[in-house]
Amino acid sequence: MSLLAAATEVREKAYAPYSRFKVGAALRTSAGTVYVGCNVENVAYPEGTCAEAGAIAAMVAGGETRIAEVLVIADSPEPVPPCGGCRQKIAEFAGQEVRVTLCTTDGKQKVMTVAELLPGVFTAAHMDRT
Repeated sequence: MSLLAAATEVREKAYAPYSRFKVGAALRTSAGTVYVGCNVENVAYPEGTCAEAGAIAAMVAGGETRIAEVLVIADSPEPVPPCGGCRQKIAEFAGQEVRVTLCTTDGKQKVMTVAELLPGVFTAAHMDRT
C-alpha cells in the first residue's frame, strides 16, 4: 500500500469531534514496514494526540525506530505541516535527508526533507558534555 493510500484511509478514522479537522499520517521504516496514525482529540484540548505521533508510537510498538519516509494528509486548502512537537518527534527517528510529503485531500502536495521541516533540530549531541 502506498503511503498516500494508507494515510488517506487512516485519516477517516480520526477522532476529531471538536475541530472536525481530521489528519492522517503514514510512515515507512527503513525495513519497509508502513505504520499509520490519526489525530485523536480530547475535550481538554492539549490532551489530544497528533496523527504523526500516533504513527511513530505504532512504529516503536512494532519494534522499529528508523523512519525512511513520512506522509501527512488533511482536508485543507494548502498542505498542512506537522506541529513543532511532531517535527521534533519525526527528527528523533529520521535522518535529516528523509522525505516528508504534505498533502491535501484535493491532491496538492509539498515535499520537504526533515532538515527543511525542522532547521536547527535539537539532537542528543546537544546533551553530550564530553
